[in-house]
Amino acid sequence: QGERKAGHVGLPLPGVQLRLVDENEEEVAVGRQGEIQVKGPCVFREYWRNEKATQEAFTEDGWFRTGDMAIWNEDSYQILGRRSVDIIKSGGYKISALEIEEVLRKHPVVLDCAVVGIPNEEWGELVAAAVVCQGALTTEELQDYLKAFLPGYKIPRKINFVKELPRNVMGKVSKAEVKKSF
Repeated sequence: QGERKAGHVGLPLPGVQLRLVDENEEEVAVGRQGEIQVKGPCVFREYWRNEKATQEAFTEDGWFRTGDMAIWNEDSYQILGRRSVDIIKSGGYKISALEIEEVLRKHPVVLDCAVVGIPNEEWGELVAAAVVCQGALTTEELQDYLKAFLPGYKIPRKINFVKELPRNVMGKVSKAEVKKSF
C-alpha cells in the first residue's frame, strides 16, 4: 500500500491500526521516535499457552508491543529505527547498544559483539558487552579504545570475552541469553 520510499517501512495494511508510543505509552509527535504498536483483526491475540508473555506483549487496551522503534514523518510513513531491546537506560541517559557495537566491531581484534543493559540499583542499567576476539585483549585495553570514540557513560562497565555469542534458530544474537551471562 502507498508509495515506496527508501528507508521507510510504509503504511499499515487496511484494517490494521498502528501507533508510536513513548515509554509512558503516550503517542509521540511527528518526527519523534517511539515503539511501534499494532492492533487489528489480523494481529495475533495471544502467545500459545503462555499467559505471562501475552500480558507483557499487549497493552491493557489490546495493542501489541512490537519492540521495534520508528519515527513518523510528515507523510505518515515510518522510518524504522532500532529494537527497544537495543536501548539501554542508564543514569538518565538512553544509550544505543547498536552504536557501541558498531564502534567495538571496528577494533582490529574484535570479531563480534553484543551490548546489553544489565540491571543496576543505582543507575537503572549498566552497559555490558560480550565480545568475541581473535587474539588477546583485556577489559582495560578495550575500554581505553572505546574512550577515543564514545563518551564515558557509553563505555561498557562489564565486558565478558566469549568464544561465541548465543544465537537463536534464525541465527540472530540472543540478547536475553547474553544478559544472563553477566
